[in-house]
Amino acid sequence: MLPAIRDFEALRASFRWPIPERYNIGVDVCDRWATLDPQRPALLDVAADDGVTAVTFGEIRDASNRLAQALRRRGIGRGDRVAILLPQCRDVVVAHVAIYKLGAVALPLAVLFGVDGLAYRLRDAGAKGLITNAAGVERLAPVRRDLPALDVVLCTDGAGGGADGLAAAMQAESAVFTPVDTGPDDPAMMIFTSGTTGQPKGALHGHRVLLGHLPGFELVHEFYPQTGDLMWTPADWAWAGGLLNALLPSLHHGMPVVAWKQEKFDPERVFAMMARLRVRNTFVPPTALRMLRSVAPPKGRHDLALRTVASAGEALGAETLAWGREALGLTINEAFGQTECNLVLASCATLGVVRPGSIGKAVPGHEVAIIGPDGLACAPGEQGQIAVRRPDPVMFLEYWNRPEATRDKFVGDWMTTGDQGVMDADGYVRFVGRDDDVITSSGYRIGPTEIEDCLIRHPAVTNAAAVGKPDPLRTEIVKAFVVLKPGHPSSDALAADIQRFVRERLSAHEYPREVAFVDTLPLTTTGKVIRRALRAVA
Repeated sequence: MLPAIRDFEALRASFRWPIPERYNIGVDVCDRWATLDPQRPALLDVAADDGVTAVTFGEIRDASNRLAQALRRRGIGRGDRVAILLPQCRDVVVAHVAIYKLGAVALPLAVLFGVDGLAYRLRDAGAKGLITNAAGVERLAPVRRDLPALDVVLCTDGAGGGADGLAAAMQAESAVFTPVDTGPDDPAMMIFTSGTTGQPKGALHGHRVLLGHLPGFELVHEFYPQTGDLMWTPADWAWAGGLLNALLPSLHHGMPVVAWKQEKFDPERVFAMMARLRVRNTFVPPTALRMLRSVAPPKGRHDLALRTVASAGEALGAETLAWGREALGLTINEAFGQTECNLVLASCATLGVVRPGSIGKAVPGHEVAIIGPDGLACAPGEQGQIAVRRPDPVMFLEYWNRPEATRDKFVGDWMTTGDQGVMDADGYVRFVGRDDDVITSSGYRIGPTEIEDCLIRHPAVTNAAAVGKPDPLRTEIVKAFVVLKPGHPSSDALAADIQRFVRERLSAHEYPREVAFVDTLPLTTTGKVIRRALRAVA
């Protein structure tokens, strides 16, 4: 979607959105490629024994047509919500494509959700269908009676527990299906917010949401696609990051994606897999990047073929940026967005749009500003809320069944993000923190990101989070929750050393006056630190 211009400001000035009057994600990411070349590889599906199966666009087209027929036969139609509860695999892609071509609404659900989290989302969305495996069927069995709208359950592991077998249902259908005619604003998917503040809300997106992601995707991956590109992400495809920052944009470009189910994130296995499959492009959230940093650098041990690494979800930090250049031999491009309006800020090393401590600049096609409570733009260097102006193709249609929450999301034509930031005179945006994560201490407003970035530079620290703890004198003090590297036992002396380390590198008002050592940090399914959970025990 980006024109062949290698000057960022000229790129922004010349960009125009080519949004067609009729558009369907399923047709775009599958059928048009299957028509051109049905043998073109779409997925490299990695099995539990590390065997790799290539799945073609033609195979996905035929399978998705059969699934669309099977869903329609079971009463699923235009606008109905169909949930997908599966790890990365071929069936996830088939399900998404089928649902879009049917005119229904895909509801991706993370496999890490517990029964209460799943039941809440299925109930709130009024999901009529569910595509899952035996583990998902079993997990939902205790609450199935509380989901009266859920009429259709298809299981990849065969029939049982109130589910029909997916393969049998598809085999009974024709591989010929005429996609429903949809426009860019017709509902296509509903992705629930991560719930960092309050109950998760279903963000409803139109088919145009994929087109809205393309400029930012192409930017952080250095003018993707290039010959030989191969995408992989450890992010669950149920998350907007995994689905729309990696999977669907790659398929839109007709480029293959690695599907790899992992029980847990193992840095050594990740490096080995990327080297073996010659992964060229990857989207890795900051939490996973910090885990990669915890092992020896791959140089001399793994023959990586990486061309681009992108990251989003939380601020990357200057330390991780420096590690990427040294250990991976490239600049990790950072991006910013949220479930409601994703990939609107980005960096791009090729264009020289990168500045340590900054997310980057507004992506071509998106208007982003730092605004005050009155909706007016802040002066350069002034802290305010990161906001995106509507209309914007990547922006959500509404919060499902929450008209008041939808209205409250906007100040005039600015969609507020709930994230504090600062924009400098050159247009670079520095992320400060969530509105409720900002710490007020002795009259200072302190963002946790800079403190956390400093904390992980300490040689004993592998991960950390900073929150405000109520204090009668200072309003709040900074408290750090620290995960230590193996071989570094916790002690009062180490806590004091960490405090001194931060104080010397930041300032006297930003260093953590309390340090708590923990085994793990509470994370959302998207890998973001749940700081409110830490504030509750601070």
